[in-house]
Amino acid sequence: QVHLVESGGGLVQPGGSLRLSCAASGSGFRTRYMGWYRQAPGKQRELVARISSGGVYTYYADSARGRFTISRDNAKKAVDLQMNSLNPEDTAAYYCNSVPPWVADGVDYWGVGTLVTVSS
Repeated sequence: QVHLVESGGGLVQPGGSLRLSCAASGSGFRTRYMGWYRQAPGKQRELVARISSGGVYTYYADSARGRFTISRDNAKKAVDLQMNSLNPEDTAAYYCNSVPPWVADGVDYWGVGTLVTVSS
């Protein structure tokens, strides 16, 4: 059974940087594509970055490309998201998960996420 714990969020000024971290436990991490998703207030959750199981291939949403960098360490079962040049539109709860999301007991499993607030 998977368990995901996100950390690293906080309050940052526009133009600043944050590094989010995700620790996974359970089986299957090393064979799955992993991603960072975010959900802003009143909006649907969206995928912002994805990394292949071996860490070779990455994908970024248009809103993240050039500013965010996703990385993973399969030995540690960890996936990080370096976010630079943050702007208020990046304010959201950020979640890591596999792509597609893990399913537990018939429903998508999600951790509690970590909140990022970009404001002056």
